[in-house]
Amino acid sequence: VAALAVTVAAARCLAPAFLPAATPSAATRRELVGAGAASLAAAFGLAGTAEAYELPPLGYAYDALEPSIDKATMEFHHDKHHQTYVTNINKAFEGKTQPSLVDLQKGAIKAGGAARNSGGGVYNHDMFWMEMAPKGQGGAASAKLAAAIDGTFGSMDEFKAKFEAAGAPGARFGSGWVWLVVADGGKLAITSTPNQDNPLMEGVEGTPGIPVLGCDVWEHAYYLKYQFRRPDYIKAWWDVVNWNQVSAWYEDALAGKAPVVDGSSTAAALVGNRKAPTAFNLKANFEAGAQFGGF
Repeated sequence: VAALAVTVAAARCLAPAFLPAATPSAATRRELVGAGAASLAAAFGLAGTAEAYELPPLGYAYDALEPSIDKATMEFHHDKHHQTYVTNINKAFEGKTQPSLVDLQKGAIKAGGAARNSGGGVYNHDMFWMEMAPKGQGGAASAKLAAAIDGTFGSMDEFKAKFEAAGAPGARFGSGWVWLVVADGGKLAITSTPNQDNPLMEGVEGTPGIPVLGCDVWEHAYYLKYQFRRPDYIKAWWDVVNWNQVSAWYEDALAGKAPVVDGSSTAAALVGNRKAPTAFNLKANFEAGAQFGGF
């Protein structure tokens, strides 16, 4: 225990030396400290017992997405619902090797239980918080992404209309998510999934692919403000989409890389048993070519 404490303290002391001249984001700082902790833990031969999956902090205040998403919803959604998924997936992997969050998705449907429901819930929500920003701060779709949207759906407005239709109660009955994915061949597609499934999972309903945008249409995501009016929620949600992040994920997806949204670098480094995520191969059939390590 003493050695572990020394390791953590040393990592904190070393962290500033890794920081670039520009002020890094919270996620970047976590990654840098995590890298230092990993090196020191290896030097001491430690394999701690910290949980490898954790609840990432929001990159904005709870009320920053108003009026699209209200403060109370953000508090319950992030601090209660998301935290429950994190707690449950950690319990399921207690005493076992924990794969990276993105690697976990591939076999989640086959594994079932916590891997599918909680593992999917953690990944989906990590992505959800990152793809939003206060109104006016999310930028616009990159020229490359905008051109792909126009070429696939006709225009940005037509894309939004089709996305909203896919998330409407008549199309996605009950709980689930609506996604924009880069599918086989690098083509864009709109799809939806039930519960906490996502397009990275083998055997998923709908179109498999690498998600670059997802909207949570579970009632807990909107009911306090919109009640039964899910379509109104999705329309208002466009105002807080972080197109800068979505555009970056689109570039990565074209290269076969799924969003790495796990914010637990430091804890994972101390656990010492995380596997590095591997890439998707979109040149072959998506489901056959998804190059993930099993868990």
